Amino acid sequence: MDTQHRLIKQENLFLGTINQAMVYPREIIKEALACNAAALILAHNHPSGVAEPSFSDRNITQKIKQAAELMEIRVLDHFVIGRGCYFSFAEQNLL
Repeated sequence: MDTQHRLIKQENLFLGTINQAMVYPREIIKEALACNAAALILAHNHPSGVAEPSFSDRNITQKIKQAAELMEIRVLDHFVIGRGCYFSFAEQNLL
C-alpha cells in the first residue's frame, strides 16, 4: 500500500498444505520494497475453517512486523480467514 493506504499490488507469496505453510518474512519485505510500499496488509486462510490464529501465526506476524519496521514499512493488519469468519490482528490490538 502507498502512504495513503491505497493498494499498489496484491500478491500471493506462499502456498501451504492442509495444516501448514512456510512463510519467509524476507520475501514479504522484498516484495514490499520492490513496490516502494509504505504499508502492508497480510492475510491467509485456515483450511480447517477456524479463524483463531495459531501460536505460529502470532509468532510470524511479530517477525514480519519487526522486519517491516526496520524498513519503515507499517503492517496495518493481518487477517486469518476461516469458514464464514475472520480474525483481525489489528482489531484485537495485536499489532
